Amino acid sequence: MPLRISNIQLPYDQPEDTLPGVLSRVLGVRENDLGSWRILRKSLDARSRRSLKFVYSAVVDLPEEAARKLKPSPQIEAYLPPAFEAPQPGNAPLPERPVVVGSGPAGLLAAYYLAMHGYRPLVLERGDPVKLRVPAIRAFDGGGAFDAENNYLFGEGGAGTFSDGKLTCRLSGPDIDWTLDRFVECGGKPQIRYEHRPHLGSNRLPMLVRNFRRKIEAWGGEYKFRCRVEGLEIRDGHIRGVQTSSGLIPASVVVLAIGHSARDTYFKLHEQGVAMEARAFQLGLRIEQPQEQVNRHKYGNPEAASLLGAADYTLIAHGQRDLFTFCMCAGGSVIPSVSEPEMFCTNGMSNSRHDTTFANSGLVVTLNPSEFGSPHPLAGVRVQQQFEAAAFALGGRQYLAPIQPAHSFIQGRAPQPGDQYPSSYQRGTRSLELSQLLPPVIAAAIRSGLPIMDQKWRGDFLRNAHLLGPEMRGSSPVRMARDSVTREMPGVGGLYPVGEGAGYAGGIISAAVDGLRSAKSIVARFAPLQAAAPASS
Repeated sequence: MPLRISNIQLPYDQPEDTLPGVLSRVLGVRENDLGSWRILRKSLDARSRRSLKFVYSAVVDLPEEAARKLKPSPQIEAYLPPAFEAPQPGNAPLPERPVVVGSGPAGLLAAYYLAMHGYRPLVLERGDPVKLRVPAIRAFDGGGAFDAENNYLFGEGGAGTFSDGKLTCRLSGPDIDWTLDRFVECGGKPQIRYEHRPHLGSNRLPMLVRNFRRKIEAWGGEYKFRCRVEGLEIRDGHIRGVQTSSGLIPASVVVLAIGHSARDTYFKLHEQGVAMEARAFQLGLRIEQPQEQVNRHKYGNPEAASLLGAADYTLIAHGQRDLFTFCMCAGGSVIPSVSEPEMFCTNGMSNSRHDTTFANSGLVVTLNPSEFGSPHPLAGVRVQQQFEAAAFALGGRQYLAPIQPAHSFIQGRAPQPGDQYPSSYQRGTRSLELSQLLPPVIAAAIRSGLPIMDQKWRGDFLRNAHLLGPEMRGSSPVRMARDSVTREMPGVGGLYPVGEGAGYAGGIISAAVDGLRSAKSIVARFAPLQAAAPASS
């Protein structure tokens, strides 16, 4: 009989392999009678540095006779997880294979599910395969030229491949569990199934997205790289094809998973009358501190850091507007989140070992459509472009990162030109007054919120901290119209907008699940083109 055991606490330095003994004591059974068990959830309780501990919940398959003898306890309850719902394939004929535009998390899981069930999807990716992406990005970080089609944001796996690999998601349920299982099958560590803040690492993501592609291709799917979508063929209220840099591709089902940085695609689709609206989005700066300082504040002693690894954090400040940390990268690096030439924007990443001496995090505030300066559906994109272009020009036109000490920014005091500050950003930095790279209301909100965050950390947050920016890609400034039941775009049958680019997700897992759910809708409606993959896959 499956039972869920909650609030199991272990000191941070107690080995995890002692869990069976703890579970047996909670249940009042011998350890040999415990049956199979697995961890459902694991999180670090660091509210007190004197008693750091991990808190677990686990499921135990206890023999029914032993389960009936248990005394009632709020810590123990029957466990019956909701099952993953796999729709039966529909019977509507598909004249062509479905097309998936984009190979980021949303497109990747949509293509995977369709391929697994015999629909032989065609995946269009404007950039290069990951094998070519990695050396190109290394060359750019070393000072090389910018490639508008093969960079940190475009290419196999999308922006997620080189943006840290955090799998934190506010959602829960069988679709989330199914997605995490697929990530594990394709190379992710098993712990991502239950860790509170699961993380793959930017060094592991290239292998993972490649393994996804190999499965998709083995099941009859196909990838076309360096194939940029330039428009849609729409007739009689239905999608009929995709105009690409390689020519017209006929299609009656298209999953549109373009990501939130394909700005040229946004504008072309808007010109064609594709329904979209402006959406509030998050923007701001990125803060960088010594990782040892973060470890000391959170753990209190170096011994804990040696066992627990680089410490992370999440902070919210209720100042003039809510300021919150975003995409915190412990032991990470600041990277250029650039998708267009002569523009500059920051992001963060960390490898699986979290082994740099720096911590960094986005500091973002929400900007509402009424503040974009125009009622145009793509006015938010124009805001991003305006400040990214200014950052590139003021940064020296060499993709240098504008940088400023945190206290200098709060005081409104410009740093001296030529001042040098420590940073993980590889191409180099240029000292600037960063408020000129943000809308005034956002700069004021960050100035208001940072001292509140520092107070929460008793002065540890801003000590030795520097700001870089701008940070413009926290979320999409656009939302495409989508029917809540069919998941198609109203008035354009067969067009399925998904993921962050469509405005329906905010991270790797939420985007992946959004793509999965649209793929399930397609499966439920249309007949497959070939036999499905074995059920064990």
